Amino acid sequence: MEPARHSQDMSRLIAGVQVKRLKMIPDERGRLMEILRCDEPIFGKFGQVYMTTAYPGVVKGWHYHKVQQDNFAVVSGMLKLVLYDDREDSETRGEINEFFLGIHNPILVKVPAGVLHGFKGISETEAIVVNIPTEPYHHADPDEYRIDPHINDVPYDWDRRDG
Repeated sequence: MEPARHSQDMSRLIAGVQVKRLKMIPDERGRLMEILRCDEPIFGKFGQVYMTTAYPGVVKGWHYHKVQQDNFAVVSGMLKLVLYDDREDSETRGEINEFFLGIHNPILVKVPAGVLHGFKGISETEAIVVNIPTEPYHHADPDEYRIDPHINDVPYDWDRRDG
């Protein structure tokens, strides 16, 4: 397998991936942050909204969807979101994108259907993730296909890389 190329500076995004910088609006009462609006180009359609968390050092992944697109934002803590393009017909097949989302980098990342993705909690506290997928979750027949995060053919190592 050809070694994957990593993209931390967003100069080569996986085909279909979109990123939106989120604006935090603070005042004396607290903060407000719009995550996704139906009148902006990154919006596809609405399926549901859910919240999940990742404890420090925990990896949740890999998985992909055949239909659903995900829209991830982190509202507390920090998270490393990793995408791997294994789609046979993709111009960016073999590409890996890493994103660091959370209080220090408020962004929304849109993950297209078919792209493997997973995330790891990288803050000292639990990371709280909001996802706005394009499809509702179907409990009887979920559009979710899982791959072990550590034993697989994905050319990615979840360990921290000190430098």
